Amino acid sequence: MSLQNIQEKISKAEQNAHRSAGSAQLIAVSKVQPNARVRAVLEEGHCVFGENRVQEAAAKWPDFRKDFTDVSVHLIGPLQTNKARQAMQLFDAIHTVDRPKLAQTIARLAQELGHCPDLFVQVNTGEEEQKAGVAPQDADSFIAECRALDLPIKGLMCIPPADEEASLHFALLAKIAKRNGLDGLSMGMSSDFERAIALGATHVRVGSAIFGERTTEE
Repeated sequence: MSLQNIQEKISKAEQNAHRSAGSAQLIAVSKVQPNARVRAVLEEGHCVFGENRVQEAAAKWPDFRKDFTDVSVHLIGPLQTNKARQAMQLFDAIHTVDRPKLAQTIARLAQELGHCPDLFVQVNTGEEEQKAGVAPQDADSFIAECRALDLPIKGLMCIPPADEEASLHFALLAKIAKRNGLDGLSMGMSSDFERAIALGATHVRVGSAIFGERTTEE
């Protein structure tokens, strides 16, 4: 499937949900993709990308930004506190704020650096032990804690369990966001982004459907 195919499907999903065109932003997930594939998508005019690891992004995006000035790069993988400074200098948005220590570190660095990326709180909607994210019942208090630190929380992010109906998790995330006055919903991937858009996704993360299968192990 091509980038154009995905963009057409997003547009159709927006129409079906009676949403305005462009209200769901496509994040092209470029993690572990060869630079040639990423450059090809950049040359097609797409400018919003997602990366899982700080180190990989640091090896890739400074060079691409020299040739493509309007690029926006989002961190969609877990962030260690000792990588927070580098992440804040590399990324335009971080979708994986998930614990007080990380929030406090970002707040301190924001004061020091004089800027902060847009932030999303990751919610572990399936309460899976192996996944990062704040538990749904703790989301309200954690969002309040982040706001007390003056962090620019733009929305919430989730990754539903692979063996459960994703729409239930998208609906839960939307409910938490609404009661906290948050507009951003980072949810939906290659297999379910249309359902996510129907339930209010503002950012969908699509990788393999654009780039093809990844070439290395995650």
